[in-house]
Amino acid sequence: MAGRGSVGFPHPTDEFQGSPSFGPRRKGALPDMVVLHYTGMETAEEAVERLCDPAHEVSAHYLIAGTGHIWQMVAEDQRAWHAGAGAWGGTSDVNSRSIGIELANLGTHPFAEPQMAALEELLRGIMQRWQVPPERVIAHSDMAIGRKIDPGPRFDWRRLALGGLSIWPEPGKPGDFITDAKRFGYAGDNADLTLLAFRLRFRPGVTGALDEIDRAMMHDLAGRYPVDAGGLSA
Repeated sequence: MAGRGSVGFPHPTDEFQGSPSFGPRRKGALPDMVVLHYTGMETAEEAVERLCDPAHEVSAHYLIAGTGHIWQMVAEDQRAWHAGAGAWGGTSDVNSRSIGIELANLGTHPFAEPQMAALEELLRGIMQRWQVPPERVIAHSDMAIGRKIDPGPRFDWRRLALGGLSIWPEPGKPGDFITDAKRFGYAGDNADLTLLAFRLRFRPGVTGALDEIDRAMMHDLAGRYPVDAGGLSA
């Protein structure tokens, strides 16, 4: 694996800490999405140790501490093992099609300003290098519904959207929730789990039954950002 100066290493003052848990992207795939995670661990250093330990067989391309310090563990042109089972639209091997970014956070408190600023800078570079559109910057919980909840309800997705680094719905006319959810990218037919994943990202803190706001927001997302409109699959 390449070290400092490898594909997509944007901050020469930060660290390259190589993980052994990676391999080539399958079937000639290139990254066309970014998946955001939280570590769920007490410190960033603990997370780096875990992500670089061959016994755990898990990795990510980057980890960002609360201070904004960035570690790169896998070169961007390689397949890191961060997404696990799940799907986004027609993509079932998310690892081969994505760049994984871990954020040091337990999921119980807001993400620090230096960390968010570093993430924004990192995302801008990744999106430019690989032509990743804002709608393909997603949560781990989006592609692993019912299994994962990160980066969780404390993550500021609206901030990313305002900076052109993700998207935000503009509710209008309601539609059929599960049909629109599939068109947007959520996989499966379980409406309850899909609603949970959707609210984690777009309506954090909202509970209760599916409502007209959920349906309208999802309908807008499906109409403006149909997941496989560009013919992307596999």
